[in-house]
Amino acid sequence: MAATGAVMGVGKKVALSALGMCSGVGGAVAWKLDQSVKADLTLHPPSLAWSHAGPIDALDHTSIRRGYQVYKQVCAACHSLRYLAYRNLVGVSHTEAEAKAEAEESQALDGPDESGEMFMRPGKLSDYFPKPFANDAAAAAANNGAIPPDLSYIVLARHGGEDYIYHLLNGYCDPPAGIELREGQNFNPYFPGGAIGMGAPLYNEIIEYDDGTPATQSQLAKDVVTFLTWTASPEHDMRKKMAIKALGIMSIMLGLSYYMKRHKWSVIKSRKILYTPKVAAN
Repeated sequence: MAATGAVMGVGKKVALSALGMCSGVGGAVAWKLDQSVKADLTLHPPSLAWSHAGPIDALDHTSIRRGYQVYKQVCAACHSLRYLAYRNLVGVSHTEAEAKAEAEESQALDGPDESGEMFMRPGKLSDYFPKPFANDAAAAAANNGAIPPDLSYIVLARHGGEDYIYHLLNGYCDPPAGIELREGQNFNPYFPGGAIGMGAPLYNEIIEYDDGTPATQSQLAKDVVTFLTWTASPEHDMRKKMAIKALGIMSIMLGLSYYMKRHKWSVIKSRKILYTPKVAAN
């Protein structure tokens, strides 16, 4: 009877385990099918093979420089980079002299002077990028009520990251039938809701690159997205360098640890301890 009960207990456990596995797999398949046919008004950006996407791949610094040029000549009219200073460009996309020249093109409020008055002066490396508008109210008044977002961390702040920004810049098109836009709005399927206040900012040859690279729309978008990826993660390259160093050191330490373990513990693990009881003398 005991053996029969034990067999029935094992069979019950196997049956319940199989039922649980079937339920889990069935639920996962049903959820996947539901997601595959789920209607969504927002077009999800496909993944692109970015040159810096690999675990040991660095950012393209020539692309960062071109992307800064795109931001300066196109995006800076509406969007700010309030958390980026001109000194951050040094050693990344510009030399110190070039960064100083870029800073001096802007005017910064300083003071007070000896008379207690504020004054404007040429920018310095320590100055942050100037804002295109004095405040949010001025920004909204100049853009039909929409406030252009700051771009310092926009790549990290949007679902899809670089892919979303790239496809958003290239995704402007005519609205499909049945969709009406308000005055001043444009249609972009990658923007949530489709209606976006910003017009198409990029088109072929809108600027001329200093290095002679053809300024196609896709090239402009790729470069400015690379630049914004760097602004969002200035430590990107250093983080990967530190990871390579850390993995190298850990590999060496792992080998040394294994050797020491074999060296120190081989005798201890293989030793045999015997107990010989003392025989009482007669």
